[in-house]
Amino acid sequence: MWVSDHMAKATEPDGEKELGTVTSADGTEIAYERSGSGPPLVLVHGAIFDRAIWELGDVRSTFAERTTVYAVDRRHHGDSESPDEYGVEAQFDDVVAVVESIDDPVHLLGHSAGANFALGAAPRIDNLRSLILFEPGIPSDDEAVALMEEAGEELMALLDAGQNEQALTFFLDEVAQLASDELDELRSAPIWDAQVDTFHQTLLPGLKAAEEYEWDLATFEALSTPTLLPVGSESGWLTETAEKLHDTLPNSRLAPFEGRGHAASIVAPDRFTDEVLSFISDVD
Repeated sequence: MWVSDHMAKATEPDGEKELGTVTSADGTEIAYERSGSGPPLVLVHGAIFDRAIWELGDVRSTFAERTTVYAVDRRHHGDSESPDEYGVEAQFDDVVAVVESIDDPVHLLGHSAGANFALGAAPRIDNLRSLILFEPGIPSDDEAVALMEEAGEELMALLDAGQNEQALTFFLDEVAQLASDELDELRSAPIWDAQVDTFHQTLLPGLKAAEEYEWDLATFEALSTPTLLPVGSESGWLTETAEKLHDTLPNSRLAPFEGRGHAASIVAPDRFTDEVLSFISDVD
């Protein structure tokens, strides 16, 4: 059911999931799904899949045993609205709107592009208790930028040829740096088929918006919020970004996942949830 009350009221762990919305700064309705009980934990998914990604490996339900989970659908995804505006700043505002609709101090977890928006939103949030950034998709040097540009050309060629599944696989392999077992796990998941024909409708505008936005990690040197940086050893340029962010943030620590890539939460969900919940417990 939809709820109009956005406060962090506790429910029974893994009981009925409740859906609600908040209104972002530009009037866009952003949906979230709430479950569990305990300190609020907001989850922000990446560039392609919606909040259903957190169901893989029972990540959401495990978090819901010890936290009140708010699994967000980013604009243009899931149950959230799809306005013309797809800019990066607007998506910072979306995260701010969800977090600040909650009374209690919030733990904020973002993955990939979702980590970008969580990071950008963090300095604007007054009730932020901690930040968990799982491999932000922020190119950290010219080599990473060149990789993104070349991959974009190949991606468009595959889409123009009507090879949608190959295009999605290519992006996850070459750009998102998924390890082979992670990619296999995603391709066998129930959410895969629904994404094959539609993923480009959200991914391509998102990539264009990202190209037009200039990140400067130095602007976060004063962000003292306790921050956890889960990072796979096989994530290539994403690993380098996480390490540079660790060097930038004054109160951060890395959580290395040896032999894992950008979807460590899917193939090693117990380790991933343990890391996050232990961090939340330490902070609280």
